[in-house]
Amino acid sequence: MPDTTASLPLTDVTGGCACGDAGAHADPVLDARTIPHEIRHAAIFGALDSLAPGSALVLVAPHDPLPLLAQARARYSDGTGVSVEYLQAGPDAWHLRLS
Repeated sequence: MPDTTASLPLTDVTGGCACGDAGAHADPVLDARTIPHEIRHAAIFGALDSLAPGSALVLVAPHDPLPLLAQARARYSDGTGVSVEYLQAGPDAWHLRLS
């Protein structure tokens, strides 16, 4: 496979992916229902870890994610914290804004 990295745009010194998206849109949505159960929490924590300070994502879960929230409290107990806002509580899906 040929090396095409030379044609990819570089990120600027302020960060970001250089895709031209200034981030002026709504919070990204992570639909956990589509993630295999075995890796679901790890994928969610990876997404949370990638957020810039002060930003958020909307998590769509197949149930009230109380076990995940308990893990998040322990994981982010170093002062970084995670804020949780329920946007929809069931019955088919739970939508939470995590920041």
